[in-house]
Order: sequence, then C-alpha cells, then structure tokens
Amino acid sequence: MDIQSLFEPKSIAVVGASTKIGSVGNDIVKNLVEQKYRGEIYPVNPKTDVLYERRCYPDLSAIEGLVDCAVIAVPAPIVPTVLREAVAKRVKGVIVISAGFHEAGNAELEAEIAEIARAGDIALLGPNCLGVVNPHLSMNASFARTLPKKGNIAFLSQSGALGTAVLDMAATLGAGFSKFVSLGNKAVLDESALLAYLAADRKTSVIAIYAEDLRNPEAIRQVAHTMAKAKRPKPIIVLKSGKTSAGASALSSHTGSLAGNDASYEALFEEAGILRAETAEELFMLARGFSRLPLPRGKNIAIVTNAGGPGVLSADAALQSGIELALLSDSTQTSLRSFLPGAAGVKNPVDILGDAKSDRYARAIDAVLADPSVHMVLTVLTPQSMTDVEAVAEVIAERAKASAIPIVAAFMGGALVARGIKTLSRKKVSVVNFPEDGIRMLSALSAFCDSREALLSGDRKKKKEVSAELLGAIDRARAELIFHAVETSGRKSLSVTETLEVFSAYGFPLPRYGAASTPEEAERIARTINAPCVLKILSEDITHKSDAGGILLNVQPDDVSSSFQTVMDRVRSAVPKAKLDGILLMEMAARGGVELIAGSLRDPNLGQTLMVGSGGIYVEILKDAAFGLVPVSQSRARRMLEKLRIFPLLDGARGGAKYDVSAGVECISRLSQLLIDFPAIRELDINPILIYPVSSGHRLMVVDGRISL
Repeated sequence: MDIQSLFEPKSIAVVGASTKIGSVGNDIVKNLVEQKYRGEIYPVNPKTDVLYERRCYPDLSAIEGLVDCAVIAVPAPIVPTVLREAVAKRVKGVIVISAGFHEAGNAELEAEIAEIARAGDIALLGPNCLGVVNPHLSMNASFARTLPKKGNIAFLSQSGALGTAVLDMAATLGAGFSKFVSLGNKAVLDESALLAYLAADRKTSVIAIYAEDLRNPEAIRQVAHTMAKAKRPKPIIVLKSGKTSAGASALSSHTGSLAGNDASYEALFEEAGILRAETAEELFMLARGFSRLPLPRGKNIAIVTNAGGPGVLSADAALQSGIELALLSDSTQTSLRSFLPGAAGVKNPVDILGDAKSDRYARAIDAVLADPSVHMVLTVLTPQSMTDVEAVAEVIAERAKASAIPIVAAFMGGALVARGIKTLSRKKVSVVNFPEDGIRMLSALSAFCDSREALLSGDRKKKKEVSAELLGAIDRARAELIFHAVETSGRKSLSVTETLEVFSAYGFPLPRYGAASTPEEAERIARTINAPCVLKILSEDITHKSDAGGILLNVQPDDVSSSFQTVMDRVRSAVPKAKLDGILLMEMAARGGVELIAGSLRDPNLGQTLMVGSGGIYVEILKDAAFGLVPVSQSRARRMLEKLRIFPLLDGARGGAKYDVSAGVECISRLSQLLIDFPAIRELDINPILIYPVSSGHRLMVVDGRISL
C-alpha cells in the first residue's frame, strides 16, 4: 500500500463534491481550493459542471489524468461502488469521510470496503473520519476549516471532533504540524501502519496520538523501538481515553480486579518507550517541548528564578517527577556570587531576586549552562515592577538557540508577561505559564532518554532470551488434552484439579495433592501424601474459600476424615446454596515463603496481559502489581518483579535473606509460554505462589490457581 499517496498526493479527487454550502463535500473542495493546495483538484459530481472554478466530473473514470488520492463523501451504501471505481482508476490512496459503518451497526459494510481496498492495494483511511491535513503542501483534505502552520509534529486522532478543536487551537497551542490525520474506524489503516510511515517522514520529529483503543501491539512496539533508537530519535506521546472505564467489571479473577481497564495499555507504553499524557493540554505541551528542545544528556536540572516561592515549587516538582537538582560546583557558585546581590541564592535553585533584569538573567543562565553537572535548565520569571520581560525573553531565546542543553522558560502571570511569551513562542523557545509544567516537559524528555538508553543497552548486550520451551518440563500435549476435554463438555472454567494438572504439565512446582468426595477417599489420599495437609473446599460456586470457612491448615493424616466433615459442615452453614464437590487435599508447603500472585487477562485489542504481584488473601487491598504484554521475555519478567513494592524484601532489605528471584522469573516465563500456546485462555490466576530464600533449599511452589476460557 502506498500510504504516501494520502499525505503527498499530486492530485486529489473529491467524490461527493456538493454544491450545497456548508456540506461536507462542499467544504472539502473549498478548503483545497481556497487554502491553495499545490496539486490538481478534481471535484466529482454528475449534477454540476463547475465548483469553485474547478471542472466537475461525473465519476472517477471520466477524469483524464492520474488520481493519487480520492476523498469520498457520499452516503455509506454507495461507498463500495465508488471504491471499485477507484480500484479500476488505479487510485493509490482513499480517505472515506462517510459515516454509517461499524459505528452505526453496519459492520458488514465496513468489512466489505476493507476487502475491496486490500484486494485493490489501496491505502484506505477511515471510514467515518475527518480527513488529512499536510500544511507543507497547503493541503487540507478535510472538513475542518483551519489549515495550521507548518511544523514537525504529526498528530493522529481517533476522534474527529477533538481533531477539529485541535486544528482550531493550533496557533494558541503553539503547535505547527507536519501531518494531521483523523483515523476514524480504522477499517484498513491504523496507528501502527501510520507510525511506520511517519518513522521515515523527514518533516516529522515527534508524534502525538489521541487514541480510544490501539491494535497490533507488537507492530507498535517495534516501530516505537526503531524510532527511539534512530540517530535522530522520534518520541511518541499518547493520550489514551477510557482509563477509568468499567471495562473490567465482568472479570472475576484477582488479575482482572487489579488490572482495571488500563493495565494492558500501561504495559504497552512502558515496553515501547511511549510517553503517556494525562490531558489534551499536556499532550500538546509535551509535543511542543519535544519539537523544540534537544534531548538532555542526564537527569540533573538547574533552576534560575527571580522569586523564591516559585523556585521552591519548581524544586519540589522536579524531585517528585524523578529528575534531580544539579549540585552546582564551587566554581559555579563563586561565579554567581561575583555579580549577584548578597541576598541572592547561589545554590540550586538559583534565586537572582525580584529586581533582576535581563543582564542578570543572562549571566546566571550562562553560569549554570557552563557547569558540567547541569543537563537541563528551567528559567522562571515573575513580573516585578522593574522586570524587563521582553528583554529577558530575548536573552533566554539567544541561549536556547545556541545551547545543546534544553532550556524551558516559565513566565508566570497574565497581561504583564504576554509580550515576553509571544517573543519566546515566535523564536520557537519552549515556554509555559507555570514552573510545574516546565518540569513535566523536562522530566518527559529525561524519561524518553532513559527508555532509549535501556533499548540501546539491550542491543549492546545482545543477551539471548531463554524461552520457556527451553526451560524443560513442558508437556504441551498433556495440557492440550485437558483444555480439549473442558471445551468439549461446554464448560468455560477448569476445575481446581484440571487447573493444577495444566500447571503441572507446564513445569510449575506443585505440592502433592488429590481430590476427595468422601471422608474415606480423603483418608486414602492422606496416606499417600503422608505429611500434614491443607484441606480446601471444591466448589465452582465459591470464589474466596477462606471467607466461607473452606480452608483448614496443617491437618495431620490421622485427622483427615474428621477434618473433611468439619470443612463441609462449615461451608454448608456459610453458603447453604453452594454446590459442594468435595475437598482438595494438598501437602502443606514449606514455611518461610513470601506470597506472590501471577495471572493474565485478555484485552480485546492488545491480547494477553500477564501480571505479577504481591499475593495471598489481601491481593485487592495491597494492589501491588506489575503488568507486561505476552510474550514476556525473561529480562522483562525480572523488571516486572523489580517494580513491585515488595521487591526490596525479596532482595534482602536491611540484611534480610535474599529470595530466589530467578525462580520467580522462570515462573513468569512458563506462564507466558502457556498463554502463547493456549490463546483461548480468558483469565488466569496463580495465587499464592510461594517464593523462598535462596539459603532455604527451596525455590518456589505454586499452591492454587484458576483458569477460565
């Protein structure tokens, strides 16, 4: 597919070019003509001869010249016919503005146009989209009124309404665009395909995305890595909606409860090195910052301010965001003292006092830029009666242009600082109204550099990941028989014993166990185990066994028969309507282990997400968990464990025992392989997993779990 034909066409046909003022088909032609698109424009309307001084054609086949791109704005049922005409005309790219497809319940119609486009090798954008804008060609192939300024920010939006608002606000946002794309329903082209195109686009330096959902996570991850590792890296910033949706309400597992609706996306963004914006304002603030600022060489910031309070706020925000205050050298502090008043502060933040004029700002900024410990600079200005705001803006702009160190200006105020902000914006200096925004911008640059360095470091080490298949003790065929039996029976959930059998087939270490439906059967199993046991109720109607009195610990073999009856009686009393299938007897695991949980859930767009966290009965209360998209490499598995709040304990905090983290990594790898091999798994929990100190002679034990399909 020739995606470039959508963005740099030499000719555009508008099918549905209406004579009705204010209609979509009329506005698109009007925008192309009046905003002086540099290519040929072919309006297609069989009922008129001329539109906006351009000859009209009855259909695509009547156009004598080549058509690189067709914009379709006709009723949805007619779109397939027009698409077939486009295929016959050998049109390379098509933008379907028309609505009335999947979003209106017409999924079959959308599938039809996608099939036509793919068969005809057409790059199709939409349907139900706003269109495409390329300011570098004065090309507004959309029904948004505004043609934004040229720039180096590419913006992809799944929402047409947000897109029109952004284009209208572009000047206010200080954003110039290389490309603007409304994705619509994504019948053919989605974010991953467009990212691959933009990765090679020389006019694009940073990509901002508004997304309601994302697809093809592996493709997104690969192209993001490619862009981050390039000599001129291109960051991706995403505003993802639906963060607080109740999409996880139907999930019954601990994993589903912990994940909510957003964990899969958080995992994708972290693994791909994608930055996440929390608001639309932040999305464009960060995009503007990356479009103008060089990348920092480290995490240390110097703050130059003419007011103490904002300086303290800046320092607080910096430390909270993960960047460090640079420790200015003695020589830098001596240099600052040589021209600053005695009451000024020469440590970081550098307080040059309220009467500072442009010359004092200039010398202070020069001094901190010369300090080798400084990797970023935030300059803060509050308007005092003696402050020469525009002159300060000029000296900041001069230094920002010449410096390889990123400099952000925070001009606090309204009318008094407006001319200074205008000067900085005109000179393409990153300027914000509040220092916290400046810190957020610089911390995003630092975070991007950290993720980029991790990717480059991984390439340098060239560590070969050991797959779960090489870990040994995996019997896929045995697990396959179990899943087949469950599916054949029409069930969606595996029984406890079936779940344990699957875990055993994949090499998870398990205690000895057996299921009993009578006291006598329980006695026979206990004699086989010949060790203290835990008794657990077997019932598909009971999720939390301990809450129903369905667990009894440390039962001696001789006491199993009476304990069997005790558990059954307690559960019948607590949950009288539950169907009880018997008791699971399991050998008591060795003491001294720390409880973990591992699990998975399936996101409809991103696939399987794997979770590891603090386990036991307080899983939902502690909410200590980390997530990764399957497949999870061993290095990723270790990073997930290291993210847990409980990890310092596993790592021997305060002289304590070190736990067998490598066994935890192996467990996650085995689970990842299980999820790869059996994509029908909808939800899975392994809880608890007991991980032991290295010195104990034990490694790890899986004690319980559940699987649903």
